[in-house]
Amino acid sequence: MRPAESIAIAGSDPAAGSTAVRGWVTPLELGVLAAIWGASFMFMRVAAKDFGSLALVEMRLGLGAIVLLPFLWRERAEFNRALWPKLALIGAINSAVPFTLFAWAAQRAPAGIPAITNAMTVLFTALVGFLFFRESIGLRRAIALLVGFGGVVVLASGKTEGANVGGAVVAGCTAAFLYGIGAHLVKRHLVGLPPIAVAAATLGCAALLTLPFAIAQWPTEPVPAASWFSATMLGVLCTGVAYALYYRLIRRIGAGRAVTVTYLVPLFAVAWAWGLLGEPLTLSMGIAGAMILGSVAISQRAPK
Repeated sequence: MRPAESIAIAGSDPAAGSTAVRGWVTPLELGVLAAIWGASFMFMRVAAKDFGSLALVEMRLGLGAIVLLPFLWRERAEFNRALWPKLALIGAINSAVPFTLFAWAAQRAPAGIPAITNAMTVLFTALVGFLFFRESIGLRRAIALLVGFGGVVVLASGKTEGANVGGAVVAGCTAAFLYGIGAHLVKRHLVGLPPIAVAAATLGCAALLTLPFAIAQWPTEPVPAASWFSATMLGVLCTGVAYALYYRLIRRIGAGRAVTVTYLVPLFAVAWAWGLLGEPLTLSMGIAGAMILGSVAISQRAPK
């Protein structure tokens, strides 16, 4: 899940939302999308231990790209040959490597841990803009970053079932930082292209780049049915279908409102893992989640 990329590529919010859609539909769709993306961390937690990170990521990328392929085919005239090296680079930075880091983290920490770090994407996007692209960060976002990083420290210092989750937190934050870089690359090199077709192209390129590594580390032991199911749902539902739903929301209500799904994903991720996997809820997860999500909310508030 990477909402910052969507804001970069979709541009400004529409002046007015769709009046033809009933008022309860948008909150319902935001909730469904948050539940789907929250479930992705649970599916990674189940499947990563049997597939390994690279094989699981290859399935996720490949299946997600297949689901979105019709959108790319429809807009294929927009994608000239010179554009594909950029798509491949952004696919690596924005999909292949972050997905692998989250899958690696899923083998070492409860599903809620990487889900909470994923929420740092919005803050890291602002930080990357400040550090590398000379964008103003402002006092409000600077404070939000400090609070968010404080939440990361709290999260990394906690222990779950006696295990230190610091490595998983570092992996998740690195993935979120790469999402921030990817958002700016998309904004500067792919602006004006159909967003959902770009998502299909970058996922497809990332799948091709990951394929040799996935083949080399493909599991030699039989993979349980539960892991096959989880890997399939991760690719088809949590990547392909979720992107289609997200960009549909962006077209109707704008990227600024659609990105509010960021606040709900960690809550659903923790709830799924607690209810279906029996993973514990810890005080450090609660405090860190409140600090990180609160900082994201502060950073997203429109100035008076």
